[in-house]
Amino acid sequence: MRLARPLENLIDQLLKLPTIGPKTAQRLALYILKMPPAEARQLAQAIIDAREKVFPCSRCGYLTDSNPCAICQDESRDKEILCVAEEASDIIAIERTGYKGRYYVLNKNFNLMGDNNLEELNLDPFIKQLAAGTIKEVVLALNPDIEGEVMARYLAGIAVNHGVKATRLAHGLPVGGDIEFADEITLRRALEGRKEI
Repeated sequence: MRLARPLENLIDQLLKLPTIGPKTAQRLALYILKMPPAEARQLAQAIIDAREKVFPCSRCGYLTDSNPCAICQDESRDKEILCVAEEASDIIAIERTGYKGRYYVLNKNFNLMGDNNLEELNLDPFIKQLAAGTIKEVVLALNPDIEGEVMARYLAGIAVNHGVKATRLAHGLPVGGDIEFADEITLRRALEGRKEI
């Protein structure tokens, strides 16, 4: 069945969003068409505003609309711990844990299997923070895949060269997971990282 071209275009644009399949995109598009015009304009304006007014903080790389960001401005945060993450979404997740240190966000989809190079990353703000001498520990909160492993080792080397302890998030079995379904690497890391009860 042929759809109106603007509706088809809206569905195509929604399909570009992560985790949105064809049926969800169609449902969302039809829902947007049913919205009151003022609400539809507010949604469109919110997308435009976020796109135009949100940018990475010059100190930590977290997404913000002020520079430095609210996290960097917060004097109550622990200045001795710096958590390095790949994306702003990782910071949102880590904040839910109650972590109160500082951050550095890489904000780049790093893919070692592609043509990317570690030197392409802008690590100047990270190195400046280490050189300031207040940071005692760098927590590497990177994804547990090949790219994350290489990046963690690279950043750990930089931290150690500045006399800063480098740590990594613990790896292992998820709460509620079954051992029999764990892959070999996860199970090995769980055994290596075991703790006394």
